[in-house]
Amino acid sequence: MELLFGLAQSGLYYGQEVGNGTSMGPSRVLPDHASLFVKGLAQKGSPHGETMTKMDITYKIQRKIGEGTFGQVLECWDREARELVAVKVVRSTKKYREAAMLEIDVLHLLGKYDRNGSRCVQIRNWFDYRNHICIVFEMLGPSLYDFLRKNNYRPFPVDLVRELGRQLLECVAFMHDLRLIHTDLKPENILFVSPEYVKIPDYKAPSISPTEGAYYKRLPKSSAIKVIDFGSTAYGHHEHNYIVSTRHYRAPEVILGLGWSYPCDIWSVGCILVELCSGEALFQTHENLEHLAMMERVLGPLPQHMLRRADRHAEKYVRKGRLDWPDCATSRESIKAVMKLPRLQNLVMQHVDHSAGDIIDLLQGLLRTEKD
Repeated sequence: MELLFGLAQSGLYYGQEVGNGTSMGPSRVLPDHASLFVKGLAQKGSPHGETMTKMDITYKIQRKIGEGTFGQVLECWDREARELVAVKVVRSTKKYREAAMLEIDVLHLLGKYDRNGSRCVQIRNWFDYRNHICIVFEMLGPSLYDFLRKNNYRPFPVDLVRELGRQLLECVAFMHDLRLIHTDLKPENILFVSPEYVKIPDYKAPSISPTEGAYYKRLPKSSAIKVIDFGSTAYGHHEHNYIVSTRHYRAPEVILGLGWSYPCDIWSVGCILVELCSGEALFQTHENLEHLAMMERVLGPLPQHMLRRADRHAEKYVRKGRLDWPDCATSRESIKAVMKLPRLQNLVMQHVDHSAGDIIDLLQGLLRTEKD
């Protein structure tokens, strides 16, 4: 067990698959040392039968199912409740312990008002084991990102996107009513409740199929989802200025240093729904200026009043009240990456067969560049 927790150093996405399990999907980038966990246990014997006990509850470790920047996730058997649970083992540093305690507080607050547990992942328990905060969650299914990956990044049906969007917006509204801002909404942090799915023929599959199953796609048996990962949640009493959100889902006001609040979650939801409609992230970039240029390409010019108020870190992206693009682009490849993007409505219509109008109206409302 000491080895097990000693290796819990690199964080958590409910999202990295180990073996053939289906209950948690993979994160996008697998750390080089991810295999150390399994190798280390192999040197000491099988993880099956290892236990960790706290507060008279014993959890039998089954396998590792997730890993990210601040811990690992273990699938465990709760001997008392007689059910599988997911145990998030947090890295034993001050920064991550504090984030874990914030997450526990937020989870208890959410659970108090979401008694049916229909919107957000439910906490079962938590304890401190050798300076590692361990949070016990209900076991859920794969993430939206994992589902996309298993479908070779083919879009979700538009009716499913609408249903997922409805649930996601209801969850965000619920959090905002409690004056909570998630700040890290992305497909990896939204999980299907059930891992069950069906395979159906995909008549839009490529004529040449290099991978097994390319002529079929998966559909979840149930569209029910829950939001996870509340370690970055902020309280919305006032605007904040530090950087939040994973790059692809980051709102323009965050990049420009204008201060952010509840709308940054709404922007992230818009980016997520476009990704579900198209099969790929809307803004695939790692540079601030390129990111802002992509926003203008897809959504139209950023308001001058936003650009003029850019903070000292972002003012270099602005010249005479306008985005300094393409003059300050880092490369021709960067310019090409921006120029190849279609307008939002054209992008959606490439993938949506019917009723594109209402989903475009929704996305345009979510991806507003004007701040209220």
